[in-house]
Amino acid sequence: MELAYIPSPSRGVIHLGPIPLRGYAFCIIIGVFVAVWLGNKRWIARGGRAGTVADIAVWAVPFGLIGGRLYHVITDYELYFSEGRDWVDAFKIWEGGLGIWGAIALGAVGAWIGCRHRGIPLPAYADAIAPGIALAQAIGRWGNWFNQELYGKETDLPWALHITSSLDGRVPGYYHPTFLYESLWCVGVALLVIWADRRFKLGHGRAFALYVAAYCAGRFWIEYMRVDDAHHILGLRLNNWTALVVFLLAVVYLVISARKRPGREAVVEPGADDPTDGSATPGSEAEDGAAAGEKTDSAKVESVKTESAKAGDEGKAGTTADEPDRADKDGEDGKGEAGDRPKDAAESGSAGKKS
Repeated sequence: MELAYIPSPSRGVIHLGPIPLRGYAFCIIIGVFVAVWLGNKRWIARGGRAGTVADIAVWAVPFGLIGGRLYHVITDYELYFSEGRDWVDAFKIWEGGLGIWGAIALGAVGAWIGCRHRGIPLPAYADAIAPGIALAQAIGRWGNWFNQELYGKETDLPWALHITSSLDGRVPGYYHPTFLYESLWCVGVALLVIWADRRFKLGHGRAFALYVAAYCAGRFWIEYMRVDDAHHILGLRLNNWTALVVFLLAVVYLVISARKRPGREAVVEPGADDPTDGSATPGSEAEDGAAAGEKTDSAKVESVKTESAKAGDEGKAGTTADEPDRADKDGEDGKGEAGDRPKDAAESGSAGKKS
């Protein structure tokens, strides 16, 4: 008898009159809101406008839901198209079944369309929302708890998950809560990306690539623990191979991007404030230097004008101050000459009139 375990909910849906309220759907919706909220804060911190993340999410979220459902239906087609199954169930997304790989892939297409409409680069947007996506996954995994699905091998650990449903081949018992393991791992991934982004100023899509690589690393070992039916290739579950391939692609992108485009790009969006992280667009330093040079030259010209004006005023003042002394001296000299040689003075006056 288990003394401690994680109980499963008796049901995953509550009916509010004719309206069913499903725990799985609530977890997805809450995750989306958290992703948009955190992404908006990070986008504004990089110099973007408030509301841009939500506007682009209007494109990304529907595409992501469709992509996630398509991946699930394609990789588990026997659940919907084999004998005795109803293919209409493939559209019942509220009953569970979203593949994160398809959600991210097609969601990126929707985000690209939204970014094109807003005139902003997709990598910068992806970097801003990367930690929020990880938190959305952490919250969304609790939808599996409501549906009593995607658990691991049997265990007698104190945190074992108690499965009580026997639907779709389930066997009641105590199992590893892989939904909880992945939820906690995703929280750690979000914190890692936030820390690394602050520490290394990740840009050009590298924060998003770090999220992808870190998530895939955890998903590989968590997927290996699961016991639900899945396609196997060379002894590994399909999702293990997917996680491995995507992990390698993310790491390669990180390395190549860091060499070719180091640093973080500035977010340039009409009506946005200047970036607060100290980033500058190419050529901005030269432009600032030129502007500073122009200001310095203008200051020099003004200084020269001021000095010239000052010198001119001093010259006028000096001339004005000297004139009385000269006049007095000339007057004295004139009197002396007039007294001594009155005839010459008269002759000079006559000559002056003639000239």
